[in-house]
Amino acid sequence: MCYTCGCDQTDNPVTFKKLGKENDHSHDHKHPHTHDHGHDDHNHEHSHSKVIQIEQDVLNTNNLLAQRNRGYFEAKNIVTLNMVSSPGSGKTTLLEKTITDLKKEIAFFVIEGDQQTMNDANRINATSTPVIQINTGNRCHLDADMINRAVKELEIANNSMLVIENVGNLICPSLFDLGETYRIVIISVTEGDDKPIKYPNIFHTSDICIINKIDLLPYVEFNVDKAKKYALQVNHHIQFFELSAKSGEGMNKWYEWLKGIKV
Repeated sequence: MCYTCGCDQTDNPVTFKKLGKENDHSHDHKHPHTHDHGHDDHNHEHSHSKVIQIEQDVLNTNNLLAQRNRGYFEAKNIVTLNMVSSPGSGKTTLLEKTITDLKKEIAFFVIEGDQQTMNDANRINATSTPVIQINTGNRCHLDADMINRAVKELEIANNSMLVIENVGNLICPSLFDLGETYRIVIISVTEGDDKPIKYPNIFHTSDICIINKIDLLPYVEFNVDKAKKYALQVNHHIQFFELSAKSGEGMNKWYEWLKGIKV
């Protein structure tokens, strides 16, 4: 988990930047960590036990705060979408297109997660949608505490839709409940159709799988049926949308679903 992948490092703090305001808040997000310099087998085994305990503590703490987030969203009638994918799947383009086409029908608020830059938040801001950027520094995911902080800064209205664009990563985000209503995993046809069985946890914990960039199917080796079959092997209940945010193909079914779940 994060302790072993290195995102417990704290030399790069998490920052929150709400667009539309001169507002730059820094927040050190520290995973608990220990140092064990022993070299014998006993110390090695003890170190592994400590790592496992730390990881369990981190996840338990996160899950408690995620439940608080969920209760807040339910009380304010906010539908929350956690969008996860590997980098380059087209999350931001899909979000831009969706907001542009539906913002007269749905009140959107957006939390953007990236290690660095304001690039994605600037793109969402151009649609006149309230957005806050979380730069996670060395961390490879958003967590419930970051969302709690961002929600307070964003001042989300009742009866709205919050979209969280998670850091591009198919591993760590699968472990961290944010309090979302739906988790949506996005893959594109420019990736391998075996992604669901290579990264099963994110598909197992997702409600929706979007297969994006289908306009490129004639030019790539991607078997849509195989990808869906693999996803269903790890999650029998996952629902699929095949679309192209670029060409607009398949977007209407996605829009119908969003309007059906809107508050």
